[in-house]
Amino acid sequence: MASSMLVKVTCLAMICLVLGIPLANAAASCPEIEQTLTPCLEYVTHPGSPPPPEPCCNAVKAIHGQTHTPQDRRDCCSCVKSMIGDIPGLNLPAAASMAKDCGVDLGYEISPDMDCSKYISHHQPSFSISYAHYFVKFI
Repeated sequence: MASSMLVKVTCLAMICLVLGIPLANAAASCPEIEQTLTPCLEYVTHPGSPPPPEPCCNAVKAIHGQTHTPQDRRDCCSCVKSMIGDIPGLNLPAAASMAKDCGVDLGYEISPDMDCSKYISHHQPSFSISYAHYFVKFI
């Protein structure tokens, strides 16, 4: 009987660990977004022909992958909007098409006058699991 209880407690601990995993994928803060997008600065100030360099596209995809909720996407949009206002020598057409040229559909083009309060993309997380039915079966 004691070993049965130990198995249940161990399984419960593992379930708690698995449920905590999504917290590790929390949206990035604005300073983190700025740092992540650093490889794109050269492209948006001295663009070559599309697509942007691979490190830039990887950064765009990484940031996009961290925006799971509409609020995450609005916050990211506001951060990027703020950033582009501070980049001297910005090539606006390159910045506007950068995400699309990297294969990422933001649902809008980057511009200094984009309205981030209205931004709710159709972007969905690529992975989702409902843990409730597993937990109920366990108990």
